[in-house]
Amino acid sequence: MPNLAANHPQFVHFAIALLLVGVAFRLISLSGRLAFMRDAATTLLLLGTVAAAASVRSGTDAHGPVERIPGVRDAVIAHEALGVDTRNIFFIVAAAELLALGLAAGAKTAGFTRYAYIASAIVGVYGSTVLFQTAEDGGALVYSYAGGPGLRTTDPVDVERLLIAGLYNQSQADRVAGRGAAAARLVNELATRLPGDTTVRFLRVESLLLDTKDLEAALAAVGGIRVDQASARWVARKASVTADIFIAMGMADSARAVLSPAIAAFPTNARLKAKLDSLP
Repeated sequence: MPNLAANHPQFVHFAIALLLVGVAFRLISLSGRLAFMRDAATTLLLLGTVAAAASVRSGTDAHGPVERIPGVRDAVIAHEALGVDTRNIFFIVAAAELLALGLAAGAKTAGFTRYAYIASAIVGVYGSTVLFQTAEDGGALVYSYAGGPGLRTTDPVDVERLLIAGLYNQSQADRVAGRGAAAARLVNELATRLPGDTTVRFLRVESLLLDTKDLEAALAAVGGIRVDQASARWVARKASVTADIFIAMGMADSARAVLSPAIAAFPTNARLKAKLDSLP
């Protein structure tokens, strides 16, 4: 059997969309209006159930690397259990839909078709609540536990991107929490891993300014960053950071001297103008 781990996101999103819309169509069809929704609901629910089964299978294939992340195992197990419950509930819905098709085909049993659709709708509504919770838990695995980024392809480059994102976000959180030394260590690790990245070089300058308060080192570091003078983004970034260093040193005139040429080159930059206007 092929490994479906990499396709888990596709199967999951198809299952969610097909099943939720299918249940909604089935409920509407019970009103007797919009007759086309009766068969449309059956189609959506059967396809959605197949997608749910594929979601469980692909999730089982994918869980290994995620489950080994410290602190994630319990969340993975809970998500898997809900996924299996969702699939099984919609197996019942699919059975009710198929039963309805069989009943509708017989002259003597056609009158019982509505009851099969009602059963499908009742179980489908319950299944939708379980499906929603399963989706919530799956989202938490990705966005709260980082259980997906960097792991889907098993490409080492993707894993490093996950680390880079973690180093950056944690450094910002440490800074906000007043843990300057911890933030500086993480930014230095970023700089070690991506020594030629311009964004990272500016992050290190900001860390020297904000985290370790080493103003001389920050000034030397920003001076060593060469930027494209035609790039509004980089010229403004360098001017702004350099001005912040001079302001921290109490050298407002030097800050003004750095900001003025950048504003002359890019007069529409409101942030640089605001910084210049804020100088004493």
